[in-house]
Amino acid sequence: MNGAKLSILALLASAAAVYGCASNTTTSSNALTHSAAASTTAPMALRVDNFMLVDADMEAHELYRLADAKAVVIVSQSNDDAVTRSLAPNLKALKAAYGAKGVEFMMLNSNLKDTRAAIQAEAQKAGYDTPILMDSYQLVGESLGVTRAAEVVIIDPKTWKVAYHGALADGAAAKALDALSAGQPVTMASSSLSKGAAISFPQRGATNVSYSKDVAPILEAKCVACHEEGGIGPFAMKDYATVKGFSPMIREVIRTDRMPPYHADPHVGKFSDDKRLTPEETKTLVHWVEAGAPRGEGPDPLGAVKRVAAEWPLGKPDLIIDVPAYTIPASGVVDYQRPAVAGTLTEGKWVRASTVKPGSRQGVHHLLTGWMAEMPASGKSSETKWAASLGAGYAVGAESSIEPANAGVYLPAGGAYGFQAHYTPFGKEAVDKSQIALYFYDKPPELVMHSIVVIDTTIQIPANEARHKEVAYVQFPKDALLYSAFPHAHYRAYSSDLWIQYPDGTQKLLLDLPRYDFNWQRSYTFAEPIKVPAGSKLIAHYVYDNSKRNPSNPDPSINVSWGEQSFQEMLFTSLSYRWVGETASHRVKYDEEMGKTRLVGMMDDNLDGKLQKTELRGQMGAMLLKYFDVLDKNHDGALDAEELAAAQAMMGPRRSAAAPPSADPQAAAFNAKAGGGK
Repeated sequence: MNGAKLSILALLASAAAVYGCASNTTTSSNALTHSAAASTTAPMALRVDNFMLVDADMEAHELYRLADAKAVVIVSQSNDDAVTRSLAPNLKALKAAYGAKGVEFMMLNSNLKDTRAAIQAEAQKAGYDTPILMDSYQLVGESLGVTRAAEVVIIDPKTWKVAYHGALADGAAAKALDALSAGQPVTMASSSLSKGAAISFPQRGATNVSYSKDVAPILEAKCVACHEEGGIGPFAMKDYATVKGFSPMIREVIRTDRMPPYHADPHVGKFSDDKRLTPEETKTLVHWVEAGAPRGEGPDPLGAVKRVAAEWPLGKPDLIIDVPAYTIPASGVVDYQRPAVAGTLTEGKWVRASTVKPGSRQGVHHLLTGWMAEMPASGKSSETKWAASLGAGYAVGAESSIEPANAGVYLPAGGAYGFQAHYTPFGKEAVDKSQIALYFYDKPPELVMHSIVVIDTTIQIPANEARHKEVAYVQFPKDALLYSAFPHAHYRAYSSDLWIQYPDGTQKLLLDLPRYDFNWQRSYTFAEPIKVPAGSKLIAHYVYDNSKRNPSNPDPSINVSWGEQSFQEMLFTSLSYRWVGETASHRVKYDEEMGKTRLVGMMDDNLDGKLQKTELRGQMGAMLLKYFDVLDKNHDGALDAEELAAAQAMMGPRRSAAAPPSADPQAAAFNAKAGGGK
């Protein structure tokens, strides 16, 4: 699943470096803004720090990814503002004239009353052809000094300083862009102010934030579980002095939505394991940092108790499995390791929870597990022989896995435990001794969990393409309940989502990750299980950024296809579900029926339930294309699920040989919840 990953320490260190040398400038700029809080006009920003916002069409935009632009133009927008609407042709003309010259254009909606749906409707009504960023917490509008709609802020990406701030109406923005392109001085403001609607920023300049009463409780609730001694965080939030020292970094990672590491968009769905800061918590922390992170009065809740990470966060395990030790080299590419150990259970158990403790956090990218009926003579595991699950798996940033109440996965007695381990060199040799903790039910649960993966091993991402899209799905033959989703891709992944398409063709967005983060991979558990009627499709879209603007891109000049290493790519969304009506005492085999449509769902890009010749890619596609006319029994120019099922049966061993080695085995193994059907 990966290659050389950034450690959490490196991630936060890079955030500090981005912020570091400019922190004094930023503080002084914000101080100017705050001092004029009571004024009707906020002072203009001098420099713009990095931020990440999502537009009304659910695409993420990060400012510092535009470092190669000639200029970045941000126009403030407010719904129902006649001035901004009337200037839509002006903005379109400006974009037409300068967009081709390398100038980036965005609109910014900081109006608290405007919802995503309302902004979409406004854009269509007014004819805006520029993405409208949703500044829902107002933090970006505040820092830019925005007060009205139809203001223009022009940023110089060479310095991230504001080169111009004025009205859109008087044409001065074009003159500023000309001057900036020519390397000439730019007048900071136009001769006239915007006449657009006033935008209220009720918390602009907030300085009455208490560390003791407001800040420390947020950190305790949302951050300390990782940022404690021995925790996954790179530093422990042990007292006020430590937090203040890291406060510029804290502001940076909040503004770019890297922390807390829970990347589901708040506009879509509700989740029981939600780690996000609330809007008020976000604004409280950022405003406190911008005010200089004052200590103020009151006790220091973080310093009152020494917090040390527990060896096992879920308590004493019922079973600890030692993964065979492996020496990770200092450099190079390490092939997947597949060790196996003999099973130790004398009777079958139902797993209710698990924790994977990587021995080397920097070196272990992922660890998958499965049960085999017997110990291989070679001592090596093979995913094709995994007949059940341990209910345990790990990827960078993942947490313990806890099954839903009264539901579990069945682990048979004896046999052997197989592992798929991906190690990533990080500059020095290290020995990994990972462990797996399992927690069992005292008596069998009533319900049985399963998993399946939305997967496409035929993806092909062209070189230098910034927004390449791929799609795949699985179709459920019987009624089911969906509990969680685990999206996975590699360095070039930009975003991911999950939709349900009901039998009548209507669709609903269930999960949206506007910015996929390779360094933090996790399940997203729905607050209430999603009903999946028989015949429904669960559809995963992935967008890949194979351009030089992607700072994680190993090489934008090459075409990229499916592969195990992270310099290759994946489309892989694991789904945890159960069949309606199935119990531990009444098992079903619907997974086998669902398997008959897997090949269609992998390559059916137009979602019509069939495969046309133009949709066939990769080794499997080439094989199907070779025999297409023979397989197309009804001669309709497409292969349906029935025809493909016959093809799969006919291909037999050749089908396995044509697929990438980790395609179907990983799909069956990753976080698998198999009492049966796996």
